[in-house]
Amino acid sequence: MRRFWLLYLVGAVGVALLVFGLSQRFPGALAQQNNLPLLASMLGWLALVGAGGVAMVRQKPRKAILQMGAWVAIILLLVLGYSFQPEFSAMMTVVKARLTGALIPGQAQEQQDGSVVFARANDGHFHVEALVDGIRINFLVDTGASGIMLSPADARRLGFDPARLDYSIGTSTANGNGRAARVSLSSIAIGPIQRAAMTALVNQADMDGSLLGMTFLNSLGSFTVEGDKLVLHQ
Repeated sequence: MRRFWLLYLVGAVGVALLVFGLSQRFPGALAQQNNLPLLASMLGWLALVGAGGVAMVRQKPRKAILQMGAWVAIILLLVLGYSFQPEFSAMMTVVKARLTGALIPGQAQEQQDGSVVFARANDGHFHVEALVDGIRINFLVDTGASGIMLSPADARRLGFDPARLDYSIGTSTANGNGRAARVSLSSIAIGPIQRAAMTALVNQADMDGSLLGMTFLNSLGSFTVEGDKLVLHQ
């Protein structure tokens, strides 16, 4: 029996050392509100469960040890998960952003410095989801386009009637010459980046999607392509 109490004591010391090591690694975690009392209560429950397990050892040693190990693992996970919640939350935020960028290329990945990052899509281009006058519009980033070019379908979603617009502006694209109408947009927001009173063109012919060209890109502090990432800075 003394051997099992000795194991219990060794386990308690191990838990104490683990908590001490984590508190040194994340010095502010236990200082946060309610974390220290919760840690103390959880350790109390751990001690109680451990003592009960030692008492059971006489009857069914192997089963008791397995049950004790399971309870110790569960309680430790609860203690660590709550006590170091801010650190885990920050880590999960990064993981979520990266997964979202991989699964939905047009979705902005907001960075701490206020910039936004987009992953290159399977078609080799960068797609950007923007909030235009409160409406979500998916753009293809096109540095060869001088301005913002809206497809007739997206213009209609923004409240414009393509049939009533004045297509007095000539355009030249890779698909040939065309006509476009000038319209005014109250706001464009891409993540934390916001621009007001932007001018755009509505293409007369149908398009697969709208283009985000240099009019918007030149309003940024900078934009860079880093491998398969497009980075937009305020």
